[in-house]
Amino acid sequence: MQNVEFSVERMFRIPEGGMLKAFADVSIGGMLTVRGVRVLESKKGVFVSMPQEQGKNNKWYDQVVLKSAELYEAMSAKVIEHYHAGE
Repeated sequence: MQNVEFSVERMFRIPEGGMLKAFADVSIGGMLTVRGVRVLESKKGVFVSMPQEQGKNNKWYDQVVLKSAELYEAMSAKVIEHYHAGE
């Protein structure tokens, strides 16, 4: 895996959001910012979901796709770490 640095530029917490806990803006390598990354909580714990848009067929589609599972895990870990640091 290439060495890509992720940082959370901004996080907006949603105290009474149910499953939705926060929105984050994530910088990738200081060259690209992904806005609207969601922090969600399920019975299995906290996880990260990329921004999505609903298609004409009523299905939801990711707007940003990280092609590598390792990249997604690194980004997710950074967002979750930032989320827990602010609790």
